[in-house]
Amino acid sequence: MVKHDVKDIGQAAKGKLRIEWAAREMPVLRSIADRFKKEKPLKGVRLSACLHVTTETANLMETLKAGGAEIYLCASNPLSTQDDVAASLAKNSGIPVFAIKGEDHKTYYRHIMDALSLKPNITMDDGADLVSVLHTKKKDLLPHLIGGTEETTTGVIRLRAMAEKGVLRYPIIAVNDAYTKYLFDNRYGTGQSTIDGILRATNRLIAGSVFVVAGYGWCSKGIAMRAKGMGARVIVTEVDPLRGLEATMDGFDVMPMKDAAGLGDIFVTATGDIDVIYKDCFRLMKDGAIFCNSGHFNVEISIEELKKLSRSRRLIRDFVEEYTLKNGKRIYLLGEGRLINLAAAEGHPSAVMDMSFANQALCAEYMAKNYKKLEKKVYSVPEKIDKDIARLKLKAMGIRIDVLTQEQLKYLKSWEMGT
Repeated sequence: MVKHDVKDIGQAAKGKLRIEWAAREMPVLRSIADRFKKEKPLKGVRLSACLHVTTETANLMETLKAGGAEIYLCASNPLSTQDDVAASLAKNSGIPVFAIKGEDHKTYYRHIMDALSLKPNITMDDGADLVSVLHTKKKDLLPHLIGGTEETTTGVIRLRAMAEKGVLRYPIIAVNDAYTKYLFDNRYGTGQSTIDGILRATNRLIAGSVFVVAGYGWCSKGIAMRAKGMGARVIVTEVDPLRGLEATMDGFDVMPMKDAAGLGDIFVTATGDIDVIYKDCFRLMKDGAIFCNSGHFNVEISIEELKKLSRSRRLIRDFVEEYTLKNGKRIYLLGEGRLINLAAAEGHPSAVMDMSFANQALCAEYMAKNYKKLEKKVYSVPEKIDKDIARLKLKAMGIRIDVLTQEQLKYLKSWEMGT
């Protein structure tokens, strides 16, 4: 048995079946795995991954292993681990895993250290926690690094800040910036899975409710779209004038969070910033208001301020914490303010993660082959990889598209032809 720290290794059989079920909806990653088995492009690469330990992630790990990589995996969120999947990866796939759903802060960071004990050449992050620890507590490992990848908007923001300050010590590819990632994973994946998490946690009716979405980036657009489709009146809060205008043109009410606070029945944050729902908002909320987060870190809701305003709190059902304010109102926090789609549900559908994780696999291959040419900064996913993934996805779906003729290509590249 490989090294591991999982909740119950006896759940491995159940996890294996669920991994197989997810694989059915991941044809692009499967085709990459078939090629990796033959070519072994990651042979000799040590790869530490800090990702949500889900059925989809398991398929990515098996793909990377098929490519020849040695992998250690830890969780990128204390509540996102699927314990049966972690058990299966350790027992059936021979991949060291350090992840337990509900692990405390100390265990979470111990597991990050476990993943880094591999002395990786490549990191694969979902929130930049590996990069952060490497640049603070484990600087001795930096000489081993040739590159990394980052999956999330939040992580990319962190890394670009590091690069701008000149402190990033190895190149990173921003997988989140790929069209085949954010246009699908962020919008359709987050939209569906966030609503799924809210419904599993609360069993509340969405239709007829006032649904407040904080932010109007790609994740928030997906959430607003799905809430509207289920019959909610949707309010969007924004700080960016362009996105505020876009949300207005898309038919949503737009206003500051403080104005929306007294109107909303359900609130979702997805901005990547701190204190989006803050002290004054809690005071203004209706009795029975529900609020949750779909951004990467549990900082968007001011939970400490909520505790100070409350006279009591209790867990009233799984993932639903009731706070009774000093004025007698009861309001409800879901999933401890962590990613509600993974805390209370199963995360994104496999079909969209197929493209996101295809990007991860191909970018790891690209990094292994091209790291000597790269500077210590954040790179976009190469356009060829992005388009290759889109073509593979269309092919798997049985969809054909047109091909430009030579005359059309010539016209697009010319300036002499005029009107």
